[in-house]
Amino acid sequence: MRGKALVIALATAASIIGYAPAAGAAQPGGAQPTVAVALGDSYISGEAGRWLGNTDTVGGSSAGTDRAWNGSTVDPTRVYGPTYSSGCHRSDVSPLSGASLGTDRLVNLACSGATSANVLPAAMGGVPFKGEAPQIDQLATVAGANRVKVIVLSLGGNDLGFGTIIASCIEAWFWGDYCADDQQATVDAALPAMRSGVSQSLAAIRSTMRAAGYADTDYRLVVQSYSSPVPRGANIRYADSGWTRWDMGCPVVNYDATWVRDRLVPQLSTELRTLASAGGAEFLDLRDALDGREICARGRIRVTPAKAPSDVTAEWVREFWSSETEGRQQETFHPDAYGQKALSRCLTLLGAAAKGNYRCVNTAGAGVDGMRLAAA
Repeated sequence: MRGKALVIALATAASIIGYAPAAGAAQPGGAQPTVAVALGDSYISGEAGRWLGNTDTVGGSSAGTDRAWNGSTVDPTRVYGPTYSSGCHRSDVSPLSGASLGTDRLVNLACSGATSANVLPAAMGGVPFKGEAPQIDQLATVAGANRVKVIVLSLGGNDLGFGTIIASCIEAWFWGDYCADDQQATVDAALPAMRSGVSQSLAAIRSTMRAAGYADTDYRLVVQSYSSPVPRGANIRYADSGWTRWDMGCPVVNYDATWVRDRLVPQLSTELRTLASAGGAEFLDLRDALDGREICARGRIRVTPAKAPSDVTAEWVREFWSSETEGRQQETFHPDAYGQKALSRCLTLLGAAAKGNYRCVNTAGAGVDGMRLAAA
């Protein structure tokens, strides 16, 4: 059964790496509403916002963790709205939707699975994705009908093939092997294309906004990075052998988990900070935002009917999906509802801070309200 589940899971695991308010019309009196806009991939679209931690309980409300449960059946549109069917998965707790950025409205244009090709405007070779126009073309429409004050971009993970990397590490665990060395070579080979895609996207955002009548100083442009979905190997609470890690949703060997946490994610963060600086954007470093709250991290618990979901004790990352798990596979290893609320808090703190580069971290023993901002 587990072998079959692995095959099913790996078939779409490469997609590892959505419900947007309408842009709206001008307010009475001719004043345009101010907006903050999210662009990019699943890490800001709201992927996995359906879940309040992880549980072994299957069916119904999944011990209270499934926000799609309406009391009689499961309805994921309660969380993802109309973007559930398309797979963009813009959740109602996406990082932007919960942030307070001093604007009248929040517009989420990000889509789960998007690459730079789906962000770039059509005039620069951008292509539609999941039935939607390239995101910067959508941004142009929003910018014309509103006053854009903040743009937050999450991009690069899918260009780098993050989902395929994780799938390879899961497969390696299954066969008693490890993935880090081979996948580090894959990452290094993919970096030039990733750099080009993110750099072009930042330049296209600036040129699109200028064409809409904005000066670069009229709005804040922020590039955010990613957090590790798994802790260091030594901080995984289950033994590095047997089937427990599969059953608990974290089938990665210690060596690979440490590589993801201490090499892959920091490397991507460093690259994105460099690209943000070159593109005249601010940088929000999220590499440590979920530290200690990852899937299978020591000190976290799986929710049970006797232990209600809590942002203080639960995991903030969605477990690995298999055919024995509820939800959709593309939710795998993304921040869950708690993780996204934490990232929302990071954006709120950034909005209240002076322009600059920052890192966001959590506070041990606290919930999502314990997120803190520090100079990067």
